[in-house]
Amino acid sequence: MELKYFKLIKSIQEEGNIANSADHLFLTQSALSHQLREMEDRLGFKVFNRGRNKWQLTKEGEELYKIANQLFNTLDEGFNNIKQIKEGAKGSLKVSAECQSFFHGLPAFIQKMGILYPEISIDLSLGATHQTISQLLSKELDMTIVTTEPASELLDSTKVFEDEIKVVMHNEHPLADRPFLDASDFSDLHLLINNFPLENVSVFEHFLKPNRIVPAKVSAIPFTEVTLQWINANMGVTCVPPWTLKPFNLSEELVFKRIGKHGLKRSHYLVMREEDRNQEYFVNFVSNFFEDFSVEHGYK
Repeated sequence: MELKYFKLIKSIQEEGNIANSADHLFLTQSALSHQLREMEDRLGFKVFNRGRNKWQLTKEGEELYKIANQLFNTLDEGFNNIKQIKEGAKGSLKVSAECQSFFHGLPAFIQKMGILYPEISIDLSLGATHQTISQLLSKELDMTIVTTEPASELLDSTKVFEDEIKVVMHNEHPLADRPFLDASDFSDLHLLINNFPLENVSVFEHFLKPNRIVPAKVSAIPFTEVTLQWINANMGVTCVPPWTLKPFNLSEELVFKRIGKHGLKRSHYLVMREEDRNQEYFVNFVSNFFEDFSVEHGYK
């Protein structure tokens, strides 16, 4: 049976007769009478016993009316669910990253998300990058990318990918012929970093500090372009994962050296509050983030 017939049965039963039903369905009595005859002819039995003022369902009609109620209740429930899903796909996200290198790739990703999901508003937070976990817990942020997995049960963290930090130097640097640099080599280097404190710099915290080494000189340069100019002039070195320099036009005179014999590797985790992780717009952000930033897509 077509949906219109169930709608007709339900309307006539609840309005009392075909005249009232015609007004309710915004159709003529003639059109409804035609539909009713057509339906009964197809079914092979009468659905209503006609009266002057009140129509009564036959036994068969009562069963069809039950089916109609179940059908429309199911449809209403389904459309309500769809509405909730659609509303759940809307929202705003404030995102940050512990590693400043991510700020080279995030704007393009956010632009892509704006095209795919215009109902999601994404704000990139550049401040206090080394306090992102506390900001997440205080709801100043909604997501962050960090290199140390947080232990809090209130947070959900997922490893996105692993990369390796390397020393970037000029090919005429005295250490450029080395296959890798030991911790002791840094005691004579001019290290260029994004910003202080030094404890927030991965190469220092995970490689130099455990070996009780402090570089001969440390300069904070917030702009990668300027850092690369200094290295091109052989005025210092920096330590970054090579993928972060993809947006830049690198000089052929620059070389990458491993840090330590086995390299300095780190993992990146996407972290959000546990209570938010099943919201539709969070799910949409995460699935696309993995596509753009996973190892399989070239970020190593």
